[in-house]
Amino acid sequence: MTQFASILWKEWVLFRGKIVDITLGALTGPLMYLFAFGWGLGGAFTVDGASYTAFVMPGIIAMNGMTQGFSVIANDINMARIYQKTFETVMISPVSMPVFTLARISANVLRCLYSAALITAASLLFRTGLKIDFYFVLLLALNCAVFSTMGFIAGLLIDSHADMAKTSSFIITPMSFLCGTFFPLDRFPAIPRKLIELLPLTQAVKGMRGGGILPPLALLVWLALLLPVAIILCKRAE
Repeated sequence: MTQFASILWKEWVLFRGKIVDITLGALTGPLMYLFAFGWGLGGAFTVDGASYTAFVMPGIIAMNGMTQGFSVIANDINMARIYQKTFETVMISPVSMPVFTLARISANVLRCLYSAALITAASLLFRTGLKIDFYFVLLLALNCAVFSTMGFIAGLLIDSHADMAKTSSFIITPMSFLCGTFFPLDRFPAIPRKLIELLPLTQAVKGMRGGGILPPLALLVWLALLLPVAIILCKRAE
């Protein structure tokens, strides 16, 4: 427990020192989406009887959790391994790799939730009727945890910063546009739609829009599959 808390404290100190840059970086992209779809397209048409702004807002929040969850930790781990060589200090320290894995992922989830809170607060300006309750926060946290774990794995597997950018283009960018973020999934043919519905971002967006028990369960399954892989890879790096 002491090791876990120490790693969280280290990440908090780093976060506190860069909070202005982190805040600006977290807000810039999503705010552009909010302005474009809130004031630009929000009143132009409706989806399922609701304004397009109300439809797209949960998708933007979930997508922000995905990009922040994956990219930040993936780049940090990759840079520490390949360029800064600071990952070696972790491997020779008395910190166990499972604890390190869980602590780094947990710290990244908290950072994602901070980013999501900023975007959610900004979305209230558009009066979308977004319902923020325990279920919403749970889905958001699970979404951040899944993609933080995925990013941790990518950071351990990929051996160059250029390849990391390519991986993000092949994984994160397609999910941003295909998982029901900007338009309903029923626009897809049946077979591709079934495959897309299995993706974690699809479940997060679906849950934030309509509730139900299946989305959080699906995200828990994803987390249960990815977390052991992250721990095993971290042990092998040791």
